[in-house]
Amino acid sequence: MKTIERALEFENRKFSFKTTSDRILAAREAKDLILEVNEIYKEKKDSKLMDLMKRLTVIKQKIEKRLKGRPLTAS
Repeated sequence: MKTIERALEFENRKFSFKTTSDRILAAREAKDLILEVNEIYKEKKDSKLMDLMKRLTVIKQKIEKRLKGRPLTAS
């Protein structure tokens, strides 16, 4: 259950990334956690694990959106 504890800690962590590399590392960590929780979910089929994966996915998407930045305007 170490994976679930790490995922919950990641979810409750305060996200104030100073650099782009911090954001990249956080997005990678979120992806790894989602995949690990998914492996546990395949065995147990617990809906709480699915909810955890969904919450982690939302966090990962926010980080990735911030990484991509604003599109350049054509003028």
